[in-house]
Amino acid sequence: MTGRGAPRAVLIDEPGKLRVVPDEPSAPGPGEALIEVAWSGICGSDREVFTGGRPEGFVRYPVIPGHEWSGTVAEVGAGVPAEIIGKPVVGEGFRSCRACAACRRGDNNLCAADYDETGFTRPGAWANHLTLPAHLLHVLPEAADLRKAAALEPAACTAAATLKLATVPGERVAVVGGGSLGLLATQLLAAVSPAELTLVHTRRDRADLAAACGATSLITSEEAEQHLGRYDAVLEAAGATGTADLATRLTRPGGRVALTGVPPHDRQPPSPAHLVVSQITVHTVFGAPPRAWTQAVRAFTSGVLDPGLIISRELELDEAPEALRLLDEERDKIVKILLHP
Repeated sequence: MTGRGAPRAVLIDEPGKLRVVPDEPSAPGPGEALIEVAWSGICGSDREVFTGGRPEGFVRYPVIPGHEWSGTVAEVGAGVPAEIIGKPVVGEGFRSCRACAACRRGDNNLCAADYDETGFTRPGAWANHLTLPAHLLHVLPEAADLRKAAALEPAACTAAATLKLATVPGERVAVVGGGSLGLLATQLLAAVSPAELTLVHTRRDRADLAAACGATSLITSEEAEQHLGRYDAVLEAAGATGTADLATRLTRPGGRVALTGVPPHDRQPPSPAHLVVSQITVHTVFGAPPRAWTQAVRAFTSGVLDPGLIISRELELDEAPEALRLLDEERDKIVKILLHP
């Protein structure tokens, strides 16, 4: 254990009720690993847990949030190789049955068992320590930057989408949404050398960051109406009303779309007639299976992916309420906030 003071965790007892509590870790059980958390990320779904906006069945109160994280293996339980102790790691969140048809084909995010995920139905990483099954861990190189690695969970989700789009060099590609997912997706897509890589966002003041992530241009949602039918592949990462529809209309006939956002109430869904007549292939993504995690980790360790570009603020664990406020009130300025236990 560390000398950073008494172990703590952020606990959300119920929507709107958050407190920092003592959290002395227990020894890991068989097949488990105890992680000393280095950094924890915050995303919109964590805010939903706090506000009560998370759909029924996708959160279990009281809960310690935190599904985006990085850390170091502090202790392992029976059956786990001792040589991973001290290794820098990130980890998958889905707790799947590993026995159903979906799990056996590698789609543990589609497990037939009830939804079960770190930070939502199990204690997460807004804490000094986290315990999870060791088979969910991805070991990083010894010199890995754990601050940057904390954003590998959303990167894995975007990797799932880019793998489905299967873009090739020279294609015209667009990303709808310039938040965390969209900017990480832009980096992964840029690695394939598209002829054009356009980021569609609500505000122009993200243009410099978009360019740093590999975008060749940034256009607003209004300007995107002048580019309908232009792109071979479009990745939607906004999850707002009308963004799925816009993504499909930006796609050329015979092109591909990957939808990753889940708008609460979309009053402007994609037109089935347009999808059929244009023969557009639509992929959808919820979470990330192991192959997408592997892709994201490889991109990170090779230097192709730099999650550090999207980190806007770093706060202490006790400042979790302030982090949630910033995420709500300054979303136009903030991309990714990290908590540092």
